[in-house]
Amino acid sequence: MYREHFGLRQALLGKDSIELWDDGAHALLRERFQWLLQSPGLALLTGEPGVGKTSVLRALTHSLNPHRYQVIYLSETDFGRLDLYRSLALALGITPPYRRAQLWRELKARILELTDTQQILPIWILDEAHNLPPEFFRDLPAFLNFAFDSRDLLTVWLVGHPSLAQTLQRVPYAALAGRIQVRIHLKPVLERERFTQFIQHAFKAAGANHTLLADSGLELVRQASQGLPRQAGRILRTAMHLAAGKKLNHLPDEILQRAIEDLR
Repeated sequence: MYREHFGLRQALLGKDSIELWDDGAHALLRERFQWLLQSPGLALLTGEPGVGKTSVLRALTHSLNPHRYQVIYLSETDFGRLDLYRSLALALGITPPYRRAQLWRELKARILELTDTQQILPIWILDEAHNLPPEFFRDLPAFLNFAFDSRDLLTVWLVGHPSLAQTLQRVPYAALAGRIQVRIHLKPVLERERFTQFIQHAFKAAGANHTLLADSGLELVRQASQGLPRQAGRILRTAMHLAAGKKLNHLPDEILQRAIEDLR
């Protein structure tokens, strides 16, 4: 309802948005992402929930050539290690064997076939990786070992909360930590000027001619969202629903405050 009322062509800060705002904060991530397309390896991407980790990776993978790269995205990570490798097998077109040793052999053979015969790089993105079981972290270095550890044939992105980086600093996971080639931490948009630019871009990308709220309203949203894009989007979409119900063509501060309280 609010989209029609405000004349938007898409949801404000919705999950279907590809045109992400970036004032340079994502430049390092884009650069390192390209690195791992040319030189496969292991990457660690961390940030607070709602900061936009998955959105950025979704945008980066959106334009990849499917004849050169196969993106396998997995967010159901709170399972046993065998379930995780079975999910990878299914994504690669393998009927998963019962035993882990056979499963690993077939997975590695399939990855070799993809890279050597079809020239396709598999990119395995493990979202919510802070939920991965400890034995998976201990296993992964061995799984990534190809040809006496002389070849890197798979790019893996471990994506999760800041606690994930702390977990991987523990002694039992030293072998895995030593393989990480890229470490990126995304931060909230806390600065007032940057947050204003972010919201202005969001409204423009959604099809609005202006931001619909005053400077005081922007500050309300900035503080309530703590600079997290997901939370800012929830507040603004809720406020727009409320405003549309009242036939308003803008978002007054009292509507924003009510949206913030409704979401608490």
